[in-house]
Amino acid sequence: MNPVPAAAHPLASDPEEIASNISYHARYTPHFSPLKFEVEQAYYATADSVRDLLVQRWNATYAHFHRADPKQTYYLSMEFLQGRALTNAIGNLDLLGPYAEALKKLGYDLEDVAEQERDAALGNGGLGRLASCFLDSMATLNLPAWGYGLRYRYGLFKQRITKEGQEEVAEDWLERFNPWEIVRHDVVFPVRFFGHVEVSPSGSRKWVGGDVIRGLAYDVPIPGYKTKNTISLRLWEATAGSENFNLFQFNDGDYDSAARLHHRSQEICAVLYPGDATENGKLLRLKQQFFLCSASMQDIIFRFKERGDGVGRRQWSEFPSKVAVQLNDTHPTLAIPELMRLLMDDEGLGWDEAWDITSRTVAYTNHTVLPEALEKWSRDLITKLLPRHMEIIDEIDKRFMAMVRSALPHLEGKLSSMRILDYSNAEKPVVRMANLCVVSSHTVNGVAELHSNILKSELFADYVTLWPRKFQNKTNGITSRRWLRFCNPELSAVITKWLKTDRWITDLDLLSGLRQFADDGELQVEWAAAKKASKTRLAQYVFKATGVEINTDSLFDIQIKRIHEYKRQLLNILGVIYRYKKLKEMSAEERRRTTPRTVMLGGKAFATYTNAKRIVKLVNDVGAVINKDAETSEFLKVVFIPNYSVSVAEAVIPGSELSQHISTAGMEASGTSNMKFALNGCLIIGTLDGANVEIRDEIGPDNFFLFGATADQVPALRQQRQQGLFKADPRFEEAKKMVREGAFGEYDYGPLLESLEGNSGYGRGDYFLVGHDFPAYLDAQAAVDAAYRERRRWLKMSILSTAGSGKFSSDRTISQYAADVWAIVPCPVPAHS
Repeated sequence: MNPVPAAAHPLASDPEEIASNISYHARYTPHFSPLKFEVEQAYYATADSVRDLLVQRWNATYAHFHRADPKQTYYLSMEFLQGRALTNAIGNLDLLGPYAEALKKLGYDLEDVAEQERDAALGNGGLGRLASCFLDSMATLNLPAWGYGLRYRYGLFKQRITKEGQEEVAEDWLERFNPWEIVRHDVVFPVRFFGHVEVSPSGSRKWVGGDVIRGLAYDVPIPGYKTKNTISLRLWEATAGSENFNLFQFNDGDYDSAARLHHRSQEICAVLYPGDATENGKLLRLKQQFFLCSASMQDIIFRFKERGDGVGRRQWSEFPSKVAVQLNDTHPTLAIPELMRLLMDDEGLGWDEAWDITSRTVAYTNHTVLPEALEKWSRDLITKLLPRHMEIIDEIDKRFMAMVRSALPHLEGKLSSMRILDYSNAEKPVVRMANLCVVSSHTVNGVAELHSNILKSELFADYVTLWPRKFQNKTNGITSRRWLRFCNPELSAVITKWLKTDRWITDLDLLSGLRQFADDGELQVEWAAAKKASKTRLAQYVFKATGVEINTDSLFDIQIKRIHEYKRQLLNILGVIYRYKKLKEMSAEERRRTTPRTVMLGGKAFATYTNAKRIVKLVNDVGAVINKDAETSEFLKVVFIPNYSVSVAEAVIPGSELSQHISTAGMEASGTSNMKFALNGCLIIGTLDGANVEIRDEIGPDNFFLFGATADQVPALRQQRQQGLFKADPRFEEAKKMVREGAFGEYDYGPLLESLEGNSGYGRGDYFLVGHDFPAYLDAQAAVDAAYRERRRWLKMSILSTAGSGKFSSDRTISQYAADVWAIVPCPVPAHS
């Protein structure tokens, strides 16, 4: 056991006392055998010691909000991609140094201890990471706000790469336990499924029968940066009680029936986004969404009453002035009919009053214009699972149509597309969740200027005629704490030195002060050294994860994000294939004059998305050939980084020099990884899509490698393709030919290549315009090569990239939400608390 005395110091900030408190937890909050104090045990004891301080601040924040009774925001999201909590928590508590010193006394490095933490598997991609950045900013800005999500046991999946390509296995993040969560046994709400609606003689309606499970709350503390405020991410777990366990059936040997509801409840939070190809899969996804919405809305109403006199005598008309509910995409849409049901059926309000409260409380963030991502649910399925909610949705739809006919009769012809219910297939009517959100919310926002304009001019254009002031833009942002200060300490130190302050960590606009030094040779030397340190760290990580050795003097070219055809990883790898072909054709002397590159890709393909999985396999097959080619491997390597996650991104992004954000214009709502890369001095090659547009404006067009069709050109280009007018660039055909002829193995890539061919048809016709943009992409990559060879020019561009990133702070985004959407103000915990 360690030599440091075990003594409880729950509020310690001194290294000696911190070490003693860690030692105390190792002994008195045991999770392992008593004689062990290896690095894993050190991590859990350290986490417990940090939690002491967080709980004290948490309790003070809860108590202060309860006394002050401000309006509060509740952020509902199916995903929260938190990443590791230890370094983020002690960083926000301003205790990185003391904790590093304390662990040294116990014989460990902070980095090694932090490595023991598994990423919380509560999200998939940008949607969940955005939600986590937002929580960090809410806490840092002292806003009275909370997150609501689900406690997934196995996450989305852990990605393994084999010769067959991507393999999915269950995440193991909860296999030990999660030291950052606290179960709230006193916060439990009933959630009903199935059943039927009873109508009383007075005409009131009540949902009864069916299955009733319990939503049990687990709270995760979210500390603000250098502030006493610590808010909460409340995660719901689905459970069944002992009364639902049939002892007689069990003793009769009918074990499945005896514990039926227990099994059913465990399914709900087993995985994120269960496959929905089957009817059972669709039912489970809908259950998940309603479970989140019902438990959260019941909790929100309970808190509203509790902050009154505790017995519910508060006026319901006060609700929208005390509660703001933000729906992060369409997954939590059922919060709308659930709030209506709770207000009418449980609290006795009439329709008009319940509707007024609901529509003044709820706001909706749209994250996509992709048709397949705009959720539509079968009316029959909702009726079966949630009969009362289908009645309410029907009534909202009916009243909306009546209102349009009365107020704007010229929109009558548009009603079939504007209404909530879609009867275009009379036998299989569906509920359009985005339409329900738009009709029911007081504010609808997009997440980048281009995206919000597309929503107003195309997707929701008819609603804009009806409600011109309902639609806003809130360009996404990222937290500078996790995405620069903590993950890139060398570059952060250089920035602080040259700006002569570290206030940029909470006021990112101060980074613009770097512009005046961008040509300074001394700064460029320090900048290059900081980037080299991050590249070396990344190279070590890549070797550990993949066994591939990479040259840290090569250009690190990176694309990490969810694998999807619209994000065009296929364009990237076809460009690599063409580069390889050209290298093979060069003489040894010509090769030495090229810019060496290491191209890295990473990301998960959804388990049932066949073409995305083919792209993952192709990247790995290409890498397997190129990396072993003695003629070219000095000048080009290709690496697929497996199991992309927040902690992987924290290693990859600081070490990047060029990052690819190359989606078909008009398809990416915003993107936030582009912001993280730019903030870390990485240059972007990209299309005018999502937040790329604003990033390019902020850092300057000369510091952005632009190519490709623009969003307004895309529809005409698709039409020309359908008319057979597209002529492929010969280089595009050469790259495809290498794949087709087996240069990278015998796997049949025919179906993947066919998606790029023909002029139209399902899975054909190159819908995402890879072929059209390919020549411009190669030209832009040639410009990258040339710029990288001019060392001082590249470093200046890198510095200007960071200097122009101030706008992309999630603190700015959340301040705008607070003022423009939620009408909430900071509520800092007093210093003496």
